[in-house]
Amino acid sequence: MAHKISSDCISCGSCESQCPVNAIVKGESIYTINAETCVDCGACVSACPVNAISSE
Repeated sequence: MAHKISSDCISCGSCESQCPVNAIVKGESIYTINAETCVDCGACVSACPVNAISSE
């Protein structure tokens, strides 16, 4: 199960640097997680300062 970034994202980039498989990329207004690449490790969840990442 991949994780998902909600619209609460503030585009700080904290999650992107923590992803071991580079599944997180900056979108137009928020970061997004590629579900095909995500290994569900949860590193991004604890890195997010606004709790915008959850399991799908």
